[in-house]
Amino acid sequence: MLHHPHFFGYGSLVNRATHAYAAAHPARASGWRRVWRRAPGQPAAFLSVEPAPGVEIEGLIAAVPDGDWAALDAREAAYARVPVTDQVRHAAPGRPEVALYRLVDPKHAAPCAAHPILLSYVDVVVQGFLAEFGRAGAERFAETTAGWDAPVLDDRDAPRYPRAQRLDARERAVVDGLLADLPVTRLPAAP
Repeated sequence: MLHHPHFFGYGSLVNRATHAYAAAHPARASGWRRVWRRAPGQPAAFLSVEPAPGVEIEGLIAAVPDGDWAALDAREAAYARVPVTDQVRHAAPGRPEVALYRLVDPKHAAPCAAHPILLSYVDVVVQGFLAEFGRAGAERFAETTAGWDAPVLDDRDAPRYPRAQRLDARERAVVDGLLADLPVTRLPAAP
């Protein structure tokens, strides 16, 4: 039996509508927390992870057929792929090797007004957590993510995130409620 390597998704990859990796399973990674970061040349901030002893984050693992990482490496071009097999718990069959993508360059700074967090990206991530882990999972996502003291650009009506998804009224209410309880600064979209 062939065992394909897996990726651990902790942000937009939790939303199954953003990828074609069907064999996905809920998982937990120990020793990591999410953090908002921007990469040089990117117009916005996105999620990354950093070591955090004693912290556990939820996400999905999914098989990378035949170990062909090319499509994911292209999608996550600003990120480095890091092996985390021994730090991830899951119910996937076998004991596949697992990797995650993270920003590792010290130039990956915190979000700022010129490089804000996109609301359309937050929408995608929270929609994924709601589908996989329910409202409590969406709340845990917010709690295990650092760097919320940042600007969030309200691009919901004209999404800048390329894999933006349409949210229903309940999902929008959850996102807006989470953001209302966090130290974000909401920026209106430019006219």
